[in-house]
Amino acid sequence: MKKSKIHSKVESFEKIINYTFQNKVLLKQALTHSSFANENKKNRGHNERLEFLGDAVLELVVSDYLYEEYADLPEGELTKLRATIVCESSLAEAARRLALGQHLYLGKGEELTGGRERESILCDAFEAVIGAIYIDGEMQQAKSYISNHLLQHLKQKNLHYQFTDHKTNLQEWIQRNSTSPIRYETIDEQGPDHNKCFVVQVLHKQQILGIGKGRSKKEAEQQAAWIAMQNIQSKDEKLKRN
Repeated sequence: MKKSKIHSKVESFEKIINYTFQNKVLLKQALTHSSFANENKKNRGHNERLEFLGDAVLELVVSDYLYEEYADLPEGELTKLRATIVCESSLAEAARRLALGQHLYLGKGEELTGGRERESILCDAFEAVIGAIYIDGEMQQAKSYISNHLLQHLKQKNLHYQFTDHKTNLQEWIQRNSTSPIRYETIDEQGPDHNKCFVVQVLHKQQILGIGKGRSKKEAEQQAAWIAMQNIQSKDEKLKRN
């Protein structure tokens, strides 16, 4: 029964990612968190070494993609874009789209404390799957996985929003037009500890410029700054029309 359950979990994830492993042990290892391996001595393999390999493959594939897609960007900007794409929150989001958390083998402690939704665990598992595919199907298959389940999704998003430091943009605009500072305030925290949603407002002269939400305070602040800039630009356009 246990073997059948494991086999079905691996096959289920293969269908989601549209890739069939020649060596299914590799995928099982990629889906196995160290907490599970520690609690099940017969199952010594876990995904940390595959994560190490997958991280290197991911950085190379994303670097190649950005080099080709953004031919006019200098090295410094390309580095910033790559850091945004391969950051923990971005990879965890990609993992959630694949229901990766539901397919993980976790120890009881991690299970009880919300490990299936913890960003660090999802990020590491996403990279481990890349490493497993790289070993099983070589670079082309790993590149296809990254393209299909990370890069293609980013293409469909507003890349200007995704890769712009909106807090810096807002700060620079305020400094050009006012001597008063802006400040960010966390006004609400929603959800359990392992899956928080923060609500942040940005203020200038006691006026709320924008309110944003995010899985971290930093992400919420970025969204608040972006909304603030949208509001400012909208007001400027109205003044010009009048």
